[in-house]
Amino acid sequence: MKAMIVDSYGNSSVFREVEMEKPSIKPGYVIIKVLASSVNPIDTKIRAGAVPAASPELPAVLHGDVAGIVEEVGEGVESFKVGDEVFGCAGGFKGTGGALAEFMLADVRLLARKPKNITMQQAACLPLVSITAWDALFVKGNLAANQNILIHGGTGGVGHIAIQLAKWKGANVYTTVSTEEKANIAKSLGADTVIDYKTETVEEYVEKYTGGNGFQTVFDTVGGKNLDTSFQAAATHGTVLAIAARSTHDLSPMHAKGLSLHVTFMLLKILDETKRVEHGVILQKIAEIVEAGKLKPLVDEKDFSFEEAGRSHEYLETGKAIGKISLINKWQ
Repeated sequence: MKAMIVDSYGNSSVFREVEMEKPSIKPGYVIIKVLASSVNPIDTKIRAGAVPAASPELPAVLHGDVAGIVEEVGEGVESFKVGDEVFGCAGGFKGTGGALAEFMLADVRLLARKPKNITMQQAACLPLVSITAWDALFVKGNLAANQNILIHGGTGGVGHIAIQLAKWKGANVYTTVSTEEKANIAKSLGADTVIDYKTETVEEYVEKYTGGNGFQTVFDTVGGKNLDTSFQAAATHGTVLAIAARSTHDLSPMHAKGLSLHVTFMLLKILDETKRVEHGVILQKIAEIVEAGKLKPLVDEKDFSFEEAGRSHEYLETGKAIGKISLINKWQ
């Protein structure tokens, strides 16, 4: 089969196209004929060698998000059959093969049936960000109807999914964006209130929308200094949810408000095989919500072929993408 591999970790130029052996089926797994993938920040970090604990052995096929058709079914698999359309975040990390290839060996516990009302390209943009948003909002954050939540980065990969899931749950959704275009997109996704963080300070919007009390739940999808902003925007006894916390912070504001901080790192449940089934269960629910018309992926207007994997990484790293960046397998 054709595949894009990396022989060493480094910048976006490390990808190269090769012919390699198609993976062999094994019990509990399926082989997927890969039709689409997407790029996530964790993919660029692994490519750069920044996350050695989660990185596969070299040479490696990267990328976790996949959408395609079941080509072969392993012993003991009853949940899928040949010809089923599936999606999931199923590899590209330590101990697994990635999606940037014509075929991918995938643990069925990490997969679900693709929603019928979206394309393969759209489906491939959902798994990692949907699982991340679900775990943060509902597993860690216990978000409930009528709660006020502030979501930072409302048109980002996780942020745009979080807006829709929070609205599906019945929460009151506030979100931060940086441009009028992004504000319009966030509103179209269901955000009740959109805040331009470039024109309003944290103090100003906390006073304006909460009477100075702060938000019950703050979901920081940005990281870095924005985590400090999240502490500042949270209410006393509030909850801060984070997905990018590889940074150093003064926790005094947390202590002063009695805040709870919860970090979601979805790869851990892929690396720990005993937890993988949790991802499949979440994806089944995500598919139901998509088919009910309550959730849709925001796909950037620029798409790439698998051969252009390096360019897709460069584009993500510019920060100019809106929503998710898709990759389409044009070898098939």
